[in-house]
This record gives sequence, C-alpha cells and structure tokens, in this order.
Amino acid sequence: MGIDQGKKVAGTSKEHVLVCISPSPANRRIIEEAYEIAKAFRADFTALYVQNSREDILDKEDSIRLQNNTRFAQDKGAAITTVIGDNIPFQIAEYARISGITKIVIGRSNTGRYHFWEKQTLTDQLIAIAPNIDIYIIPDAKIDIKETRNRKLTGQIIPTPKDILITAVLLMLETILGICFSKLGFTESNIITVYIFGVLINAVLTRSHFCSLISSFCSVLLFNYFFTEPRLTFHAYEPGYSVTFIIMLVIALLTGSLAYRLKDNARESARAAYRTKVLFDTNQLLQKCRTVDEVMRVTANQVILLLDRDVVIYPVAEGILMDGNIYSKDHERSDVLPLKGPEEEVIRWVLENKKRAGAGTRQFSDSEYLYLMIGNSGNVYGIMGILVKKIIESFEDSILISILGECALTVENMNNEKAKEEAAIVAQNEKLRANLLRTVSHDLRTPLTSISGNASNLLRHYKKLDDETREQIFTDICDESEWLIHLVENLLSVTRIENDDMKLNVTTEVLDDVIDEAMNHIDRGRTEHDIKVLRPDDIVVAKIDAKLIIQVIINIVNNAIKYTDKGSKILIEYGMDKNNVYVSISDNGPGMDEANKAHAFDMFYTGQNKIADGKKGMGLGLALCKAVIEAHGGRIEIKDNDPTGCIFTFDLKKGDVISNE
Repeated sequence: MGIDQGKKVAGTSKEHVLVCISPSPANRRIIEEAYEIAKAFRADFTALYVQNSREDILDKEDSIRLQNNTRFAQDKGAAITTVIGDNIPFQIAEYARISGITKIVIGRSNTGRYHFWEKQTLTDQLIAIAPNIDIYIIPDAKIDIKETRNRKLTGQIIPTPKDILITAVLLMLETILGICFSKLGFTESNIITVYIFGVLINAVLTRSHFCSLISSFCSVLLFNYFFTEPRLTFHAYEPGYSVTFIIMLVIALLTGSLAYRLKDNARESARAAYRTKVLFDTNQLLQKCRTVDEVMRVTANQVILLLDRDVVIYPVAEGILMDGNIYSKDHERSDVLPLKGPEEEVIRWVLENKKRAGAGTRQFSDSEYLYLMIGNSGNVYGIMGILVKKIIESFEDSILISILGECALTVENMNNEKAKEEAAIVAQNEKLRANLLRTVSHDLRTPLTSISGNASNLLRHYKKLDDETREQIFTDICDESEWLIHLVENLLSVTRIENDDMKLNVTTEVLDDVIDEAMNHIDRGRTEHDIKVLRPDDIVVAKIDAKLIIQVIINIVNNAIKYTDKGSKILIEYGMDKNNVYVSISDNGPGMDEANKAHAFDMFYTGQNKIADGKKGMGLGLALCKAVIEAHGGRIEIKDNDPTGCIFTFDLKKGDVISNE
C-alpha cells in the first residue's frame, strides 16, 4: 500500500482516522487508502480540508476537483470538516487533538515547507506537533506533484495584468513624489520611506506575491537611478550606498511580506467571522421556530443569504415526499412546486440513497438544481434543491452543510418534544382510566347496593311494611338514584373534557333563571340546610352555556351540603362587576385548610375534611367546575369565609340586552 508510519498512539479505546482533502488529482487515492484503514480498524472516519488563506481562490478546475474529492469522501462515509488557517500542520494537529484523532492520512504532495527558511517538511512538523498520533503518508503520482507546482506558480508567482498595472502606477507615483521631496530639500531617508510605503500599498492592492518582489527591487533601482550621485545612472560614488541598497531591499521585502500576511489574516478572520455569524443567526432563528414549516422557511432564507440563489425544499413526512416550496431571493413569499417532471427522479434518488445529486455531481449532472438531504441519524426531513449558476466553493459548501445540519437537528428536537408530549398525554389518560375504574368500582358499589337492597326489601315484604317505613325506603332509593345521576353527569362531562370534546353552546341568559333551574336539581339534603339566594335589583345577563353553568352551581352547592353539618347556612349571591358577571356561593361550615385549597380543583382529589353526610365523593365535581368556567374564559377561586366556611367565586362574561327584549 506504500505507507510510511509515524509514532504510535497508546491507550486509545476507540480508533478515529483523519484524511486530509485537497484539490490534488491523486487525493482520491489517498481517501481510498484512508477508508481502507478506517475499515480495517473499525474506526470513525473524518475528512478535513484546511483552506490556506495565503492561496488565491481556486480556479474552476481545482474547485470542481476539490468538490469531487469531497463527495468521494462523503460516499465513503467520512464526516466532512473545513478549517481555515495558514499554518497547515498546526491546524491539522489542533483539530486532531480536539476531535480525538488517532491516525492521520495525508499525501506526499502536500508536504511543502511553510516558510522558505524552514528545513522541516509538513510531515516533519506534524510529527513534532502531534507525536502521539499515527501519521500515514501516501506517495502521490509524479503528475500530481507537477500539477501542484504549476498551480502554485500560477497562483502565487505569475501576476495578473491588473496587478502589473497597479505596481507600475505606484512606482511612478513614488518616484514623482520622491522628486518633489528632493526639490524641497528633504533628505534621502524621507525618500526611502516613500518607496517602502509604496511597497506596503502594493502588497495591499495586489494579489500576487511576485508584485511585492518586483516593487521591492524596482524601488531600490529607482532610488539609485534618480536620487544618488551620479544621478540618472545606476552607479553610486559613495561605497556606503551599497549597504543602504541592501538594507532598503531587505526592509522592502519584509514589509511587503508582512503586509501580505496581515491582509491574508484579515481575509481569513473576515471569512471565519462571516461563517460564525451565519451559523449563529441560523441557530438563533431556528430556536424561535415552532413548526416544521417555519424551520424550512428559515433554513431556505439563510441559504439564500449565503449563496444568493433560489432554493426549493421538498418536505418529507413519514418517508413520503411532498410537493416542494420555492423560496426566491427576489421576494419573501414561497410558491408551491408540484413533484413531477424530470427533476422528480433526481429528488427520489437523493431520498433513497441519502446522498447529494444534480448539478455539479456525478449523479444527474445535467439537472438545473443541486439537491441535498436535510436529515441525520438515518432520518430524512426534506430535500433541498439549489439553483446552480456557478460552482459552489468549498467554504460556502461547508457553511451550507452546517446550516442543513442545524435544520435537521431542530426538526428532530421538535419531533422528540412532540413524542414526549404524546407519551405524557397517553400516560395521563392511562392514569385517568385507572383512577376512574378504581373510583367507580368503589363509589358505585354503595348506592347500588342500597338501591338493590331496598328494592328487594320492598319486593319481598311490601305488604308487611307500614306506610312510614315504605316512604322512607322510597326516599332512600330516590336519594341514591339522584346521587348516581349527578355522578354519571360528572363522568360524562369529564370524558368530554379529557377528549377536548367540550363544545360550548353559548347564548345570552338571565342569571335569575339559571340559578332557579339549578336550585330545582339540588340534592334532597338541601331541606336540612338554610339555602338562600341574594338577588340584585337589576337584571343580570351573561353569555354562557346554561346547561354547563347549571351543573357548576349544582356541584358547588352539593359540595357545600356534603361538607357542612345540618342547619348550616349556604348563601348564593350574584351581580355585575365592571364587564363581568360574578357568582359567589358561601357557607359557614368547617372550611378548608391551605393544603386542601391548593388541590381542591384537582381531578379525583377528595380532601381530608370530614364529610357530614358520610358519602365519599369521587373528586370530580370541583375539577369539572374549573374546566367549565375556564372554557367560558372565566376564573374560579376559593376564599375563607368569616368567621368560618368557604366562599367559591367565579366570573362570566356579561351579556348585552336589547331594550325591546
């Protein structure tokens, strides 16, 4: 396999292989070798591209080759990562340290020296920086080394006509300014400063390092020609000028080199800051989304902001591909794009294979769009299509992959939250069923046994019983039947609430009539209590579902009868308060402690207070009251009565009355 191995790593429980990606034609073979190593060691596989800010932007041929190599690494199952930096061995070693890399695979053509005065190659530096990592060097073909050298010569040495023109104009301006300084009596040191300053400006305005070299040499020659004796010749009378020329040349070269380095670092920082801003904005916007449609819209807008191209997203719901939404850079609204035509085959291929396809790839390269998967962990949430006018650079591609990853993670979190909510609802419903079964089986047994026993007694001994005894038995049967009726009504209402099936039939009702109707259905035990209704002088009208409000009043009054002794007073009071109607039901019973008040409206909570009539309730009445009042948009609360007892108060919306009514 032709592999040189570096120092061994010790004590690593999980292997992790890192391969370096480049535009090199032989990089495909390096990736293949790295894949075989990762497969042999059953290791995690990562592909790293270090973008050198000192190099010019890659030409079209290199960009296509770099993308093809990146796609090939993806096809081999590698996780793609891009970092930016001038010091390539340091960037590789630092990423390897942070990510837990145990083996690094690089190509020999990438082992050039970082500075011209350095003797160590990239591989030597990498071994020195990361001594505990295995380093595999894959020898490249000679043609690849030749192409790499040609690319470096083209990108760094051969200047463009624009750079040559800028260099010539700057040298001419420097010379004119130097002549002016000379006529004004300035010293030669001032003129030297002008030329060094020109070298700095040249390094900032041009892209080729060769222009800085030309500017440095020409500055020395022009200074010698125009400003040293004898003038207008390249000779110098004073022997000290040779030292001056050498120092001036060295200063100009160092100044130009530092200016280029600063410019490259500034460009690197700007690109890194832009990438960070785009990803940060994407993360912030996605966190505010509440639906999957919002997530897809935000993702599309961020991709448009990044690439300045139209985007189409085909959502995937439970493995089914839906019609797409077109997001244009010219307007915010999205248009629906039906899933049909020649593009459908490409989209379905991406969905099935979970790989990118379309323009700029080997699969369906004649397509107008580049299609990428939005998903992770084997789940696909959508297919994004990007209208390709020119090839996407590796820097933009890395940001694009990160944005799609953020989108997929957000959708996955939404699905997890939805699953948790559904599981919580299922658990709550199961708990409700268990409580209902337990409570119904316990509380229905007593009244049914009483009714059955009394009916059997009447059936067998009717003629032997006197009239007073028979009347008492009939009364007991009637009381138990009414209690069962109220219980069944509450059960049915609770079932509707839990199923979100409570539909209000709101009408404008006179509250006097509602109170009177409720009083007609109070338990027979009301005769043993002093129940009074305090009516206001004016007619009170409310917008309510009369049947449900009647049930609320019945439940509260029956609850007061149940928990108070015989002869206690129960007062029903109602009236208008600003834009609402209030109803207050108070008693002078033993009242509730704070613990009972905190849970009084909870389902199946029966409290610890002693029940006056001895009948244990199911804890549904007050819970139902709260649900009904809140469904009306009102509020119900419990307060202490002075000196003893409780006050239940709830409010309702006031109704409007027309004069002729």
